[in-house]
Amino acid sequence: MHKHSPPSTKRLLKLKLNGRWREDAVSEQELLVDYLRDVTHLTGTKIGCDGGECGACTVLVDGEAVPSCITLAVRCEGRNVETIEALATQGRLSRLQSAFHEKLGTQCGFCTPGMIMAAEALLRSNPTPTDGEIRTALSGNLCRCTGYVKIIESVKAAAGVTS
Repeated sequence: MHKHSPPSTKRLLKLKLNGRWREDAVSEQELLVDYLRDVTHLTGTKIGCDGGECGACTVLVDGEAVPSCITLAVRCEGRNVETIEALATQGRLSRLQSAFHEKLGTQCGFCTPGMIMAAEALLRSNPTPTDGEIRTALSGNLCRCTGYVKIIESVKAAAGVTS
């Protein structure tokens, strides 16, 4: 006897994505990262570990940094989701994005979108964080290239905090 898994049921998901409301039919099991990349074609959100460990897929949900690889898309019903694509306005990088560029906070760039989104959540709630507060806010975001010093300097520069 074969066991058949029940067909995946779809439902309408309505959320505010990068400032615009949209509705899409999504599977109840679809992960937010897959919804963002495959349905909305916002590929700035990266897939790293696929288990909530590395932070590459970090996006903001109602202003809070969350790993989109372990968040169901349907859990974002009626909520405000922001991806790295939302930070630049009219082709101009945000202050935080510019700081990462100027202070060499990015090397291979894979962790950068998630790192920037986690830093964005921090700076919105704490505009002048200490080094320790930055480290804590970014503790869920792993980088294999930089050693984190330039990343912390980038966040401090965006905040206007000098050493």
